[in-house]
Amino acid sequence: MRPRLHVNVDHVATLRQARGTPYPDPVEAALRCERAGADGITVHLREDRRHIQDRDVEVLRRTVKTVLNLEMAATDEMVAIAERVRPDLVTLVPERREERTTEGGLDVAGQRARIASIKERLDAAGIRLSLFIDPEEAQLAASAALGAGSVELHTGDYCDAEGEHAQAAELERLARGAALARELAPAMSVAAGHGLTSRNVVPLLARIPEIVELNIGHALVADAVIEGIDAAVRRYLDAIVEGARR
Repeated sequence: MRPRLHVNVDHVATLRQARGTPYPDPVEAALRCERAGADGITVHLREDRRHIQDRDVEVLRRTVKTVLNLEMAATDEMVAIAERVRPDLVTLVPERREERTTEGGLDVAGQRARIASIKERLDAAGIRLSLFIDPEEAQLAASAALGAGSVELHTGDYCDAEGEHAQAAELERLARGAALARELAPAMSVAAGHGLTSRNVVPLLARIPEIVELNIGHALVADAVIEGIDAAVRRYLDAIVEGARR
């Protein structure tokens, strides 16, 4: 069975917000992704609302037929929104206002008490918890101890690595992290995301069979501008199948 593809439609909203128009609508994009075969939809509701808006999350909750994954910071405001909207999955991510996009993984080890409290609230609302982390032993151990349903390994360093040697080293780092996650908590699933493209996802999946889910956004939306979102989703699904078969 191939790893699941969750499409992040944040940057459809980025294009909309650039001109303050009602289009393009990330909700319509999400529905097209589902029809093309995507296994889930991911959105990041940032504190500064730079792309996805509260309305988007609310409408997506009513329309998404697969899985709705809400990425968010570990704040009371965001937890309250999740409790009200009830996505299928919440992924806690680090967030700084001045960053262009999420930079690095969440410090789970340094925020165990805070995250444990959030997990209690999400559990009570029937929402699964995932933690976006770097593939480091301390972060993986803390995630397992907290009983997270899944971890999403930050693949940004792998995707940004220049040169065959550097990329191979980052790929091995991710492979060790994925193997350790399964060793520490066999029931905790392993996802991956950040900077993935239809090209670099193939060696990632060929090397790391533990990955069962991918979150891909910017590159897929960028490709969709040229070839259409339906075709882009199908091409990424083909790449995922190719990587899983190797």
